[in-house]
Amino acid sequence: MNNLKSSQLPNVIYAQASVVSIGGQSIFDESSKITSDSVQQYHSKDELVQKAVKKLKENGFEVLNVSDISISISASPKTFEKVFNTTIVLKEREVRGIPGKSSTTILDSTNSNTIGFINTDNSPLADVLEGIAIGERVFYYSPALMQTDRPSDLPPQKDYYHLNPPYDLVKLLRAGDVHQSGIKGNGIKVVMVDSGFYKHPFFSKHNFKENQVILGPGAVEPEHDESGHGTGESVNLFSLAPNVDFTMVKMNFFDSVGAFNAAVALNPDIITCSWGSDIRESYLSGYDKVLEAAVANAVSHGITVLFSSGNGQYSFPGMHPDVVSVGGVFVQENGIMQATQYASGFMSRVYPNRQSPDICGLVGLLPLAAYIMLPVEPGDEIDKDLSGNVHPNGDETSPNDGWAAFSGTSAAAPQIAGVCALMKQVNHELSPIQIREILQRTARDVTEGESFHNPALTGRDLATGYGLVDAYSAIEEAKLIQ
Repeated sequence: MNNLKSSQLPNVIYAQASVVSIGGQSIFDESSKITSDSVQQYHSKDELVQKAVKKLKENGFEVLNVSDISISISASPKTFEKVFNTTIVLKEREVRGIPGKSSTTILDSTNSNTIGFINTDNSPLADVLEGIAIGERVFYYSPALMQTDRPSDLPPQKDYYHLNPPYDLVKLLRAGDVHQSGIKGNGIKVVMVDSGFYKHPFFSKHNFKENQVILGPGAVEPEHDESGHGTGESVNLFSLAPNVDFTMVKMNFFDSVGAFNAAVALNPDIITCSWGSDIRESYLSGYDKVLEAAVANAVSHGITVLFSSGNGQYSFPGMHPDVVSVGGVFVQENGIMQATQYASGFMSRVYPNRQSPDICGLVGLLPLAAYIMLPVEPGDEIDKDLSGNVHPNGDETSPNDGWAAFSGTSAAAPQIAGVCALMKQVNHELSPIQIREILQRTARDVTEGESFHNPALTGRDLATGYGLVDAYSAIEEAKLIQ
């Protein structure tokens, strides 16, 4: 990791402030592995949280969100440096599996040895805070100015093999009979934390209904999805569970914890996330320690949390022990299932014996996984980036038509979230661990292909976990659980 000149610091820094934990152990203790079983000891007393909020405001910080785990804050670099007696510096960190990027710039503090962690001991907030974690940018697991033209509600017709939702997803993931019986996710609250949601006419055509977009800390323009990622990936959820009570939390790239905590505050049944960071070491940064606790906290409240396993990354939080970690399987035109090298499969170095993924959804092949034709906001990043080139090096669509063919484990996670919603409809008492176990027991084994250079084998393996999700079998078993 290389140091850079600090002359180009951002005008505003987003961070998470951790109030002193009731259990006496700091959330930033690298020896701790925070799960739903232990997260309660990292909560804080209400009166101390309120005192911390007051003191943060008095010292020039904007308080954006308050959760059980941390306080989302923002301020200028100078404010952070003055209050916490430190210097904020830029560092370059390697990233893998992100098209067009080999590294990303992160912020660090000179008063501690933990990446992204600000020591608060020598500050006026030492009595209420155990540390500050500087926000880190997360990446979506798929490959800007907006156009005003209204896109077609029908996908463009292309000659190459690809899937058209919702019908092809329903067929390949065996949800047709489930839907015919009236099980469509009715009454189940699902929140997606992503880049936003655009009201594409495809949604009204299929009677898919969404709630008002919730802005995470620092996010703006709720009516737009500048990336296209959230809009497109939400179709994967709706295809499997068309009647869910759906809410999009639009996130600021540099405050994923704040956005995730905003999702938890909505008290949903399910949270699905298709983003993360690449953690190949055996430790987490300061910010990821806070995210670790936020995920554990959600699951401890009975929320089923799904994360993508990544597209060539050792994905965090996709490796967290409490989440449903979702990988990818490619189903050929002749119906043969195979693991895909586009998706990740690995053994975590942070959590001993934690294998990702647990289960798989539908994901395309290298180089771009242009597999599922999805609606996006016309002229957004994905619409432009995937246009023009001949498949498989592009999707052959126009750069502003509001359609793009993409997938990745970003698509697989909301597919599985949709199946989870169907399970919750038939048995609302299912716990997150019961849901994950049912998905694993009822999955279809995949024995061809490889993922992350791991071969697909008979039974559980690193390539596909337990295999491709089987909605029908999962729902039938969910009905039997007492």
